[in-house]
This record gives sequence, structure tokens and C-alpha cells, in this order.
Amino acid sequence: AGRTVEGGSTITQQLAKNAFLEPERSWRRKAQEAVIAVYLELRLSKDEILARYLSSIYFGDGVYGLGAAARHYFGKAPEALSIGEAAMLAGMVKAPVNLNPVDHPKAAGARARLVLEAMVATKAITRQQADTSGKVVVRTTRADLPVGGYFADWISPQVKSAFDGPGYGEVRVTTTLDSRLQRIAERAVANRMKGAAKVKAGQVALVAMRPDGQVVAMVGGQNYRQSPFNRAVQAQRQPGSAFKLFVYLAALRDGASPDDLIDAGRITIGGWTPANYEGGEGYDLTLRDAFAQSSNTAAARVWQTAGGPAVVQAAHDLGIDSPLKADDATLSLGTAETNLLELTSAYAAVAAGKGPSFPHGRPFKSPPPQAKLDPGQREALLDLLAAVVQEGTGRAARLSQRAYGKTGTTQDHRDALFVGFTGDLVVGVWIGNDDQTPMNRVVGGGLPALIWRDVMTGGLKAGLIAKDRAPRPRFEPGPEREAEEEFDPERRVPRWLRRILGL
Repeated sequence: AGRTVEGGSTITQQLAKNAFLEPERSWRRKAQEAVIAVYLELRLSKDEILARYLSSIYFGDGVYGLGAAARHYFGKAPEALSIGEAAMLAGMVKAPVNLNPVDHPKAAGARARLVLEAMVATKAITRQQADTSGKVVVRTTRADLPVGGYFADWISPQVKSAFDGPGYGEVRVTTTLDSRLQRIAERAVANRMKGAAKVKAGQVALVAMRPDGQVVAMVGGQNYRQSPFNRAVQAQRQPGSAFKLFVYLAALRDGASPDDLIDAGRITIGGWTPANYEGGEGYDLTLRDAFAQSSNTAAARVWQTAGGPAVVQAAHDLGIDSPLKADDATLSLGTAETNLLELTSAYAAVAAGKGPSFPHGRPFKSPPPQAKLDPGQREALLDLLAAVVQEGTGRAARLSQRAYGKTGTTQDHRDALFVGFTGDLVVGVWIGNDDQTPMNRVVGGGLPALIWRDVMTGGLKAGLIAKDRAPRPRFEPGPEREAEEEFDPERRVPRWLRRILGL
């Protein structure tokens, strides 16, 4: 039990870390680890320590613990494993992803043979037993792999709260994952990302949750087996114009209305002069049109008028915990980094009408306190978000029922996002590259919006999303405007462009 296995830690220290402590790196954490390790050494035998260690570690494919790994890979309990099967699982401990027998059978087999040779050297088995145990048949196939690997990795630290105290063995834990929505999400991502290499888009992330924060689907990358890094949770990226939700909420709190006009002309704040995507400065727009068309100059002016502190407060009220600088005007265009899970939960708060919507993978025993959003301000936000989908940058996300969302595209097309909701499902989609290299003109209203629409369409067809329950905005077009659009031969042209062209 005193053998070093990872980063200079003994098996006992690893057990202390996995079973009793939260993941962090500090001298205080190391001291706690050492104290608990001494306690375990005094109370348990080496075999007991090893058994408990093997019950707590990761074995790839979202599987934790030797018992679960034995059933997952070989369809049997640990005590029923053959010598060869046991050697293969033992070999996986060093690198469970790279030595996964499903994806890397040759590497896993070679590692198992090393384990068998070590067992011969220690006289745990005979040479004859080692020679006859070399060939191992893995029961699991790619089709058998569990749904929601990224979700499983994300939820595993939360599972510790299911225990009243230290415990081992098989435990059944209820999660919020919906396997049907997970499969719909994975299919949507796989289908749309087939040609992503042509536009230099290497990775993708998706989060789907209910308005109360229950995470029902999660995709952290194109291929979990190749890269278990969870971009939905672990990647800190700029949200781009998807952050404008908070800028406009600050304006609404300051008394603004979607029909108020805003100067979308050139503006300079502290030496910074924002530009609109493909130009377009110099016109007065309503807040609705400015938000729908994602005018950067208008957003900067709204930020200047409402004030940076008010924007930061609006973001915090909806659940953004990432660091935000109230004195940085570029914040109005989403330059502060956050993760997709956090951003999606902020939109969930708007859908719920109260916030923040704490994202969670296990049902809450007692939900944390939330503050109700001002009804008028929420209705105005819904009006703005609906305009994005109906006539703005998010038109590719249109559905058979009312939808709400916002696009986001960062400088040089390094990130592209679409976050929105319909019925009782909120979905956020991000596309980009891990190394921050630019994509080829990929925008939030393109691939991300299409993936979002595919997920929502699939969910609606499967009856997994509430139909016709999406709240209708307060600020509906009047009868005169509806009649104008009904008989206007140019009605397919966005309203803001018709105004500019004098149509």
C-alpha cells in the first residue's frame, strides 16, 4: 500500500484523495491527505487499502471502481474474472484512457502481459498460468459504451454527496441525465460536425438543461474516447455577443424598452472603438433591432448608458460567477471568459423567470434560494430573444413553435455560440478549436444554431420538450405592423434593413 502510483503519492494517499477530499492543489490539501493516509494505515490492512483504492478509481468509459469495470468490460463480477482479465484491468490503472481495451486493444494487451510477467516474478502465478492467460476477449463493444461519458465525469464529484460517510461497494445514484435527449444531442453534433473540418472547426460542446438547472444532456467534445476533456465545463472561452443578454438586462432595469431607439453609430470609449460585423454603423435602431442584429456599436452605447457595474450585477444575478471587470467596456461584446455550462444556466434563469438556475446533475434535496425576475423586464428580454430567432442573426434556429436565443461570435471567429430555449428545454452550443486558432467564418447563427435546432426538433418530435408552453413576449407587433408584414412583398427582408433601404 506504500507504492507510489501518481504524482509522488502512495496508494493510501490516493485513496485519501479520492474518497475523502475535494480536488484541489494546495499545501493544506497535501497535509490533509497525509493525515488521512496515516489514519488509514493504522486502521486498515494493506489488502483492505488496495481493495478500497480499486473501488474508487477511474477505469475509462465513464466507469469508476473495479466492480463496475469488471461488469462493463467482461460482463462478470470481479471474483469471476480470469487471470488474464484481471491483469488487463490492473494494467488500466496507470492510464485508463490510453489503455482502454475497447479503443486500444493492442496497448491494453501489451500492458496486461507486463502485469502477468510481474505476477510470475512475484510468484503470484506460474509461468504456465501466465502463458495460458495471455489472450483476453473483451465483451464490451463500441455500441455498448455508456451514454453520457462527459456527463458521468462531471457528475462523479457530486456523487460523493450521496454518501453520509465513507463507504464502498455498489451504490445506485439517481441523476438528471435523460438518455433519450443525450442520444439526440450526440446525433445532432455528429451529423453537423461531419464537414466541420472544411471550415477549420475542430471541437464542439453542448449543454441541455431544464429551466431549473437540471442538466439532461451534455456533450463535451467530438469524441469522448479520443479526448475526455469536457469543453462544456472545463473550457473557459469568450461568449461573444451571447453576453449581450446581460448588457440589455441592465438597460431594461434602467427603464429602457425594446422599442426605444439607440444610436448605433460609431463610438469610442476610453480609446476603444468597436466595429460591427460587416460594418453597418451610423443608424438609429430600436433596442429590439439592435439586439436581433447583434450591433456591437449599439451594445457598447447601451453599456456606457447603463454602466459597467449594472451590467456585471445583471450577469451575477443570472448566475455568472466568472470574474467580470465593470470598468472594461469590451465586456459589452463578451470578452470575459466563462464556460458553456455557466452561460447556459444564465439563459435558463430567463426561461424560469427566476435565478440563478444552479446547474446540477443530481436532484436537489432542497433547492437553493432564487430571486424572481421582474415580470416586465423578463417579458422584454423574451421579446428581444424572440426577435433574434424570428428576424435576426439566429434565423437558422427557427422552430415550429416560439423559440428564444442569442448568437455569439468572437474576434477572428475563434468561438461561435448559440444559446436559447423553447418550451421547457434550454440548450447552449459552442464550436471552436482547443488551441484558439480561428475558424473559417463560422458564426453563432451558422453551425451552432443548426445543431441547436436539430436538438430541439428531435426533442419536440420525441415528446421530450413541452409544446406551446413557451411564454409569449409582452411586446408583440401591433395589428398595423402585422398587416404590413402580411402583405409586404419584401417581408422576408429583416425589418431593420427595410427601414434603412426605405422599403
